[in-house]
Amino acid sequence: MDRRKLLLVAQGWMLIATGAMGALTLVGATTPWVLLALTFALGLGTAMMNPVWQAIQPELVPREEFPQAVSLGAVQFNLARAVGPALGGLVVAALGPGAVFVLNAASFLAVAGPIYRWRRPSEESALPPEHVAAAVQSGIRCVRDSPVLRAVLVRAGAFIFFASALWALLPLLARDQFGLGAGGYGLLLGCVEAGSVAGATVLPRLRQRFSPGTAVAAATVLLAVAIAPLVYLRDVGFAGAAMAVSGVAWIVVLSSLNVSVQTFAPSWVRARALSVYMLVFQGGRRSAAYSGGW
Repeated sequence: MDRRKLLLVAQGWMLIATGAMGALTLVGATTPWVLLALTFALGLGTAMMNPVWQAIQPELVPREEFPQAVSLGAVQFNLARAVGPALGGLVVAALGPGAVFVLNAASFLAVAGPIYRWRRPSEESALPPEHVAAAVQSGIRCVRDSPVLRAVLVRAGAFIFFASALWALLPLLARDQFGLGAGGYGLLLGCVEAGSVAGATVLPRLRQRFSPGTAVAAATVLLAVAIAPLVYLRDVGFAGAAMAVSGVAWIVVLSSLNVSVQTFAPSWVRARALSVYMLVFQGGRRSAAYSGGW
C-alpha cells in the first residue's frame, strides 16, 4: 500500500476513536468496557501507524542526515512522554477528562495536515499486489533470514527487557524511596529527557568513532552503572543525575538499533521489519513491567 495513504487512514482511525472517547465522556456515557474497546481501537491505529511513520524517514531527509533524523525522532518521543502527561493533568484539572480526549482527537488532524500536503513520488511495480497474510509472512522471512537483523532483534530484546525495569519501577522509587509526589516524579522524568537530549547531541560524534555494536554495548554498560546505585541512594539530587545519565544511554541504544534496522532492511520490506522490531521492543517492555509488578 502507498505509505502516505496508509498514514492518513491511521490518523483518521485514531481521530474517530479519540473523538468518540471525548464525546461519550462529555455526555457521561463512558463505561469501563467502552473505554477499553476504544483504547484497543486506538492501539490498533498506533500499531498501524508507527512502522510506516519510521519507514518513510529515509524518504524525507538526505541519506547522510538520516541517523540524526532518527535520533531527533527518539528525542521528541521521550520529550512527549514526559511533557504530555503533565499537560494532560493540567487540562483534566481545569476542564475535565472529556476535554483531554477532544484535544487528543484534534492533534491527529494537526498531524494529518502535513501528511496530506506531502507529495510522495508514486512507485510503479510490475508485480501483482500481495495478500496481507502473504506479505506478513514474507516480512517475517526477510527478518529471519537476515543475520544482521536477527542480531539487532536479539540485542533489542535483551536490552529492553532489563532496561524497562527503570520505567516500570521509577514511580515506586519516587514515592517510597524518595518520598516524592507527582511533581517529584515528573522532575525525575525530566532529568531522563534532559539526558536524552544531551545524548542526541553527541551521537553524531559517537557514530564517527565507534561502530553501532560498540556504541550499544558501551551505552548498555553505562545504563547499568547509572541505575544500580538507585537501590541505595536516598538523595534526590544524585538520583536526578543518575536519571540524566540513564537518558544518555537510553537514547544511544534506541537510536543505534533503530538506525540499524532501517539501514539493513530493504526498502520494500522496511516497514515490516520495523514492525517486527517494535513487536520485540514493546513485548520486552510489557514483559518487564509485569515482571516488576510481580
